[in-house]
Amino acid sequence: MPQVDATGNPNALLHSHLFAVAMADSVFTYDAASWCVTQEMKDAYDTNGFILVRNAFSPEEMRKVRAFVEGSDAIQERAYSRDDGKNRRSRVTLWNHPGRDVLGVLARTQRVAGTMEQVMGGQEVYHYHSKLIMKDARTGGRHVWHQDYGYWYKNGCLYPDMGSVFIPIDDCTRENGCLQVLKGSHRLGRFDHVRIGEQLGAEPERVEKAKEQLEHLHLEMSAGDTLFFHSNLLHTSDQNASDLRRWVFIVAFNRRSNNPYKEHHHPRYTPMAKVPDSALLECGEGSDDSNDQWFIKLDDDISIRERVH
Repeated sequence: MPQVDATGNPNALLHSHLFAVAMADSVFTYDAASWCVTQEMKDAYDTNGFILVRNAFSPEEMRKVRAFVEGSDAIQERAYSRDDGKNRRSRVTLWNHPGRDVLGVLARTQRVAGTMEQVMGGQEVYHYHSKLIMKDARTGGRHVWHQDYGYWYKNGCLYPDMGSVFIPIDDCTRENGCLQVLKGSHRLGRFDHVRIGEQLGAEPERVEKAKEQLEHLHLEMSAGDTLFFHSNLLHTSDQNASDLRRWVFIVAFNRRSNNPYKEHHHPRYTPMAKVPDSALLECGEGSDDSNDQWFIKLDDDISIRERVH
């Protein structure tokens, strides 16, 4: 007789066990008193393309972040969306400079920027852009299989020495469209990206072949968990058909040594002042510096527009 969990799902315990085995070498737990980036973390990032840090931000910190994004007119009014090819849309607000508000401070903390810098090899990184992805209940669209470097390559970045930090503001589950990855797929190199709906996705035939060889993981995460991942890691997320929204904050970083060779809609190297982890709870709402943040409009995204239209 199959095992069941508290919800009565007969396969849940088996899935949970298999997930734990697959993830064991890439999952770590944050401890404010002892946190540092270890060689084990660096090896996991290099081998698997990501590390997942549980409880990276406290409930108090996440309440502050959640209240800020829900109440920020600057963020909500600048959101745009693209069709996912299946008649659903997720809203996105994207900006190039971290600013001095709550999210700007969060992006520059040692916990975020410092950890990303270390797992990427220890060379100086700068803020490439930040975005809030809002998959609202019953309407949130999917994001097709892609590599971030599949887009950023078009922006004049010669090397995939880039990465992203994925911070759930809400719990991310299979039901509301959690992130999915192909473990170790960053070692496949950059795939060509083609039009899928109003998005660019990695070449589907190659993705299917990669799925035959690599572990396909659903990264269910709680608010405050944090994922650090390589720019060539293949990832996707499903539509949100649940009654629960799924909002996440993502910060992208680039190495200073990988400064783009041409002007484009994201910044070239711009020095970034990292702040102590304590700054997140100590900071105010932030001044209205939205002009300095350089928000991106839908048609500003040249790497997408040139291939989609």
